[in-house]
Amino acid sequence: MRLHRMTCVALVAVTLLGSTGVVAQADIGTRLQQDADRLLGYGAPGVLVRLDTPDRAYRVRGGVGDRVAGTPVPWGARFRIGSLTKTFVATAVLQLVGEGRLSLDDAVANLLPGVVTGGHDGGRVTLRQLLQHTSGIADYTRRLDDLETREGFQRHRFRHLVPRDLVGLAMTLPPDFAPGTDWGYSNTNYVLAGMILEEVTGRRWREEVHARVLAPLGLRNTSTPGAVPVLPPPHARGYHRFAAGEPEVDVTVMNPSWADAAGEIVSTAEDVNRFLRALVRGELLAPAQLAEMRTTVPARRFEAVWPGVRYGLGLLWIPNSCGGSWAHGGDIHGFRTRNGVSPDGSRSVVVSLNTDNPARPGPGVPPPTGDVSAALVDHALCG
Repeated sequence: MRLHRMTCVALVAVTLLGSTGVVAQADIGTRLQQDADRLLGYGAPGVLVRLDTPDRAYRVRGGVGDRVAGTPVPWGARFRIGSLTKTFVATAVLQLVGEGRLSLDDAVANLLPGVVTGGHDGGRVTLRQLLQHTSGIADYTRRLDDLETREGFQRHRFRHLVPRDLVGLAMTLPPDFAPGTDWGYSNTNYVLAGMILEEVTGRRWREEVHARVLAPLGLRNTSTPGAVPVLPPPHARGYHRFAAGEPEVDVTVMNPSWADAAGEIVSTAEDVNRFLRALVRGELLAPAQLAEMRTTVPARRFEAVWPGVRYGLGLLWIPNSCGGSWAHGGDIHGFRTRNGVSPDGSRSVVVSLNTDNPARPGPGVPPPTGDVSAALVDHALCG
């Protein structure tokens, strides 16, 4: 997607939650605000940032959450987190591994007989390869052409798809590579992981994620909408430009069933930070399973965005100026989520934009060579 100029007037605000170290905290808040405002130059209508540290939380925002009303992004905004959903699903799967109900070496053909077909060999694909994106299974979204055009989206925005529909689309495509021989990001891997959760437990993946992650952590503002097309309030409007030169489309309302266990979850910046910190601190997984999640392979196809990036089991390792952080971004129509958590879980930051395709930069802003939120995340975790 190409970049476009941001034309609205920025509305900026900063909130510090806490009461100690005022000078240092003001410096952090100011830097976060500056970094957030720069994102508006890349075409984001609005931005919301939350940084949690051992001492306090910082919140900044800029731009608008609603282009028509001109109002800012709500402080407690709920937003679609896209592929960060995968980290929640991987956590639930790894809990089952820790309970001895699954093995990472289980063949998908044994867990889901007759599901992985065509040119794909489910007998050679393991559960580990699904979570790690080393299965070679094609991404079903390549067959959802209607998601890529304004007319197609408007025509099918309320279409309901079930997991077997999505996997069936992937099975019409050839494998990207032989299982275990390369790395390639595929949403099909996590739709299959969600199906495995249901097959093993008898409950849908949404119920397992709620029982195993959301409820224990008290993430009351995180939800698995299924086919519900509206976002719970408060929320910003989500915008998408399907092609350069076309008008921006309000895509806030849509049926997210096509994303399923690969990307349908709705959350808040506060809840995401709570989840990421708890995860890396070992509050959700036993040491053996957390070690498996953090065992990474090169994610070469993401190198242009995050140099040196590696992928574990539903978790990215991204090098930064203070060593590196764990993360998992998410892009879905109308919303882009970026985040990072320090290896010890002491600091975590979430960035939410109400577009998943910041367009052409404004005057004086060079085209990005990597992820537009990378500097903000680095400053938040390392500054």
